Amino acid sequence: MDFEERTRPAKDEQREQAEFERRLRLAIRRHEAPLGLKSRVLAQARARRKARHGRAWIWQRLAASVVLAALFGGAAVYRENQERRKGELAKEQVMTALRITHRTLDRVNEHLAENAH
Repeated sequence: MDFEERTRPAKDEQREQAEFERRLRLAIRRHEAPLGLKSRVLAQARARRKARHGRAWIWQRLAASVVLAALFGGAAVYRENQERRKGELAKEQVMTALRITHRTLDRVNEHLAENAH
């Protein structure tokens, strides 16, 4: 095997390596962006941000509405319970007054019955 035969594979590898590097440099070199790309990207970002903000706004309003409904509902139930308690207390007072009146009338009737004989 002479010198040329031994160095030929090395030369082929060097050529392949050089070709690979040339193609790699071409692939990674800077390219100018197409016209209008920046404005399209920014418009899409604004649209996404608006859509997210819109959904968040709706959920916030919905949550606030639920909280307000619960507060008003709770206040109505509380007021109804207070009114019922007042009504029950008034009923007890009326019943007590009726018992006192009944006893008083029984005594008056007894007294009248004793004096009538």
